[in-house]
Amino acid sequence: MNELARKVAIVTGASAPLGIGNAIAKRFAEAGASLLLVAEATEEQLQTTARECRAFPGAGRVEVALIDLGEPGAPEGMVAKAKASFGRVDVLVNNAGIRSHVDFGDHTREWFDRMIAVNLAAPFFASQAVLPIMRQQGGGRIIHIASQLGHVAYSKRTLYGLTKAALIHLTKSMAYELGRENIIVNSISPGPIATGPTLERDQEVTRKRVEQYVPAGRVGEPDEVANLAFYLASSAPAFLQGEDIVIDGGYIIH
Repeated sequence: MNELARKVAIVTGASAPLGIGNAIAKRFAEAGASLLLVAEATEEQLQTTARECRAFPGAGRVEVALIDLGEPGAPEGMVAKAKASFGRVDVLVNNAGIRSHVDFGDHTREWFDRMIAVNLAAPFFASQAVLPIMRQQGGGRIIHIASQLGHVAYSKRTLYGLTKAALIHLTKSMAYELGRENIIVNSISPGPIATGPTLERDQEVTRKRVEQYVPAGRVGEPDEVANLAFYLASSAPAFLQGEDIVIDGGYIIH
């Protein structure tokens, strides 16, 4: 079923082959959406994702943009490109983000500013830029990809967790202001997901940690997050607003 046929979605951070953004883009394409795929990556990586999306029967048009969303004006430029290419934007998925694995005392001002720019300022200003378009259309959906680390503390994740906690608060504040205009804002907080960064870490350490702390007994798959994003973009009731949905196999319930 093409639930997103004739819909236009922007998906940021869409290039990593095993990434959440890649999985979301493909799930949306499978449902018939037209897409602007955005990443700060190589042209080859982004075009590979685009080819995978175009391969789905019934997929809409797929465009790509190599953009460093941490640069001033970049989020606004991204939205302008989508409007120029497609004439509308129905769904904005703010997935792009960068990580840190650094002791609290070792963070530099430069890295602090970079993390804030990519993980928080970019979703803020992209959402702000898409607002007039969605208002003119009579509504739209905005999905922020946060993290379970926006809810719980973890060693060497202070700055990353800070940006994700702020993103969760942004979700709630935006929903409170925009819900009456049929602009539906929610966020997703993934836990341990089998993305590139997770798989690159010591797999034995990851396995033991998952067995000890995750009731589901495994890491999640990017497709599981993508299916949740698809639900929020398509059939989720408009009464579901300002929620941060944690998908972590039960990690934070204990």
